[in-house]
Amino acid sequence: MEIFQTVWTALTTPNETLSAILFFPLFIIDAIVNMLLFTTILDIKTTRKRKVLYVLVWGITGYIIRTFIPDPYGSVSNLIISLILIKIIFKTSLIKSFVAEFIGLSLVSILEQFILRLYFVVFHISYESVMTAPFYRITFTASIYLCLYLLYRIIRYCKFHISLESMNRRNKVLFIINAILGLTSICSQFYILAFYSDKMPVAITILSILSLSAYFFISMYSLINTNKLNTTSQSLEEAQLYNKTLILLHDNMRGFKHDFHNIVQGLGGYIDKKDLEGLEKYYRQLLQDCNRVNNLTALSPTVINNPAIYNVMAAKYHRADENGIQINLGIFMDLNDLEHHLKIYEFTRILGILMDNAIEAAIECKDKIIHVTFRKEDSRHRFLMVIENTYLDKTINTEKIYEKSYSTKSRKTNSGLGLWEVRQILKRNNNLNLFTTKDAEYFRQQFEIYY
Repeated sequence: MEIFQTVWTALTTPNETLSAILFFPLFIIDAIVNMLLFTTILDIKTTRKRKVLYVLVWGITGYIIRTFIPDPYGSVSNLIISLILIKIIFKTSLIKSFVAEFIGLSLVSILEQFILRLYFVVFHISYESVMTAPFYRITFTASIYLCLYLLYRIIRYCKFHISLESMNRRNKVLFIINAILGLTSICSQFYILAFYSDKMPVAITILSILSLSAYFFISMYSLINTNKLNTTSQSLEEAQLYNKTLILLHDNMRGFKHDFHNIVQGLGGYIDKKDLEGLEKYYRQLLQDCNRVNNLTALSPTVINNPAIYNVMAAKYHRADENGIQINLGIFMDLNDLEHHLKIYEFTRILGILMDNAIEAAIECKDKIIHVTFRKEDSRHRFLMVIENTYLDKTINTEKIYEKSYSTKSRKTNSGLGLWEVRQILKRNNNLNLFTTKDAEYFRQQFEIYY
């Protein structure tokens, strides 16, 4: 019994060194639980290797900083490093990294304050004793992580996810500002409650915890509703573009149906006269109209199955059609596969710039033609997007067009930044290539994404 009493005394007596040593495994658990939470809530697709790397790097780095750097510098350093690690290891956007950190810190702060107050009531000890006595610190921290893990299991069971991809730029900026203010509020509230909670009335402490919890859940609720509104707006825009495509397809089909008899009679006339040269010319003209209908059929959300890519392609197609440009579209891959190897935002920027350039060049030609192909080459582990267009200026320099402010267009409104911006995106990604070639008939852009 004397041995147990000695051990108990050692564990319940303030001992910062022993607390720090015993706290290391809990810091690893902290990294695991938080990682499970934010990857589940934000639906971050990742690998086991990246998860293990994050847990080890963050667990060790965070523990060292927390142990050897005093607050508030240690806490601020941990926030910054955690943000950087999430962004680099999981390859998320800045907004996702902010939200990941905001979720973890908010939930931990709310639970810490609630459980800390419980410790004050049950054990009648100070905040300093909780943080320095090994037994109290370990049980206090373990209680928080147990609650977080149970919350993670509930979220996973309910399949609750937040999608941030549909956020526009304005909402992203507002959310980042809100997250920064929220983190500041959480840190200041926790500091006040940690050091003065034992001197504050229970009612004030409970009110503070409830207000902090309300702020967190209202922020999440607002974020979810904002995303729903953005998703609905995008779906409406997509439906409007598709409706425009269906109207064109319907008009073309009606035209074919109405003129079918005349078309057959035209063919018969050439056959009767055995005019093969005329028949060949007539056939090419007919085939051109048939291809236009086939391309409209391909311009469908079920074929172009990524909403962002569909919206860009549909808008460019209709712009080209209004200018009398024939676009031949071929899609031989699942476009959603691109999301795992390149940010769709960057891909749509490149697609939009290359399509705008192709349309501008084709407008000037007698034969206004653009060929667009998406395909996957498993043997070479790459995706290809090839855009070919007729062009007038055969002397165009395929290297100089990527220089900043260089433009081959006559309009003064064109700044010549499009292809320069494409090159900046290529520099940021080591799995991308863009090859520019030309021949007597077509100007060709081949964009490659390796995996």
